[in-house]
Formats: sequence, C-alpha cells, structure tokens
Amino acid sequence: MNPINFVEIFAYTIPSIITGGVAYLLFKAHFKDQQNTRRWLLQKENQKAALPLRLQAYERMTLLMERIHPSQLMVRITPISKGKHDYENFIIAHIEQEFEHNIAQQIYISDECWTIILAAKNATIQIIRSAAKNEKVTNADELRTFIISEVIEKNAPSNSAIVFIKNEVADLW
Repeated sequence: MNPINFVEIFAYTIPSIITGGVAYLLFKAHFKDQQNTRRWLLQKENQKAALPLRLQAYERMTLLMERIHPSQLMVRITPISKGKHDYENFIIAHIEQEFEHNIAQQIYISDECWTIILAAKNATIQIIRSAAKNEKVTNADELRTFIISEVIEKNAPSNSAIVFIKNEVADLW
C-alpha cells in the first residue's frame, strides 16, 4: 500500500467516524428523552389512580382522630361498671381497636403524618391513664368528667393531628 492510498482511506474514514459518533450521541439523547417521557406519562397515570386512595386514607385518618378525641370517647362510650380502671381499660381498648382497624392506611400517607397520628393516639391514651391515676377521681363517671374538663383546658392531641392532616392534603393539590 502506498502512502497516498493510506491518506485517502484515512481522509474518507475520519468524516464517517465523526458522523457516526454524532448520530450515536443524537440517537442516544433521543431515546433517553423518549424513555423519560414514557416514565413521566406512566407516573402521571399512576398518580391519577393513587390520588383517590390517598385522599381516602387521609379521610379515614381524620375520622380516626375524631373518634379518639377524648371528649368524643367520653360521650360515645358509656362506662361498663363503676370502677374507673375498668372504664379506663375499656376506653383504651376502643382506641386500640379503632387504630388497628385503620392501620393499613399508613401505606398511603407520609411517614411524618403517620408518626404524628401515632403520637396523637399514644398521647390520648396517656391522658386517659393519667386521669385514672388522679386521686380525686374515684369512679367511672368522675373519670369521664375529669377527662372532658382536662381536654377543655388543653388542646387535645387529635386536634393537632387533624391540623397536620389538613395541611398535608392541601399540599396534594
């Protein structure tokens, strides 16, 4: 092979390699853009399907917080006996039952919201337990009255959780 043929081959090959490289990069960028578009459309479609489920979960959590509000509990659940500890355990069992009934909803709400709901439930149980330990309370009816007056003086934990839930739902829009 003489040097002139080698230079000619090289002169034809270089532009082909450059053109091929540019075409490869353009096709690669185009396919990546297409993949991102498909992913975005799929995500958008999934959000349409998931939004009603998420809203339903927030509704159920709001209902849970309303149902375990101490004053609501005292009005809805009548004492089964005169003993304050029997009533205390009965109310706590109702709270736990309500909570367990809605426990699966945590997959549709944020971790922070779930943590606040869990804290509100535990704080409500703590309010009931501390009221039952009070020496001024001697029977179930006095326990009911004491808890209701305690909630009137202080903000119930479920109220704070409901406010958080409302703010989180507002952020969904």
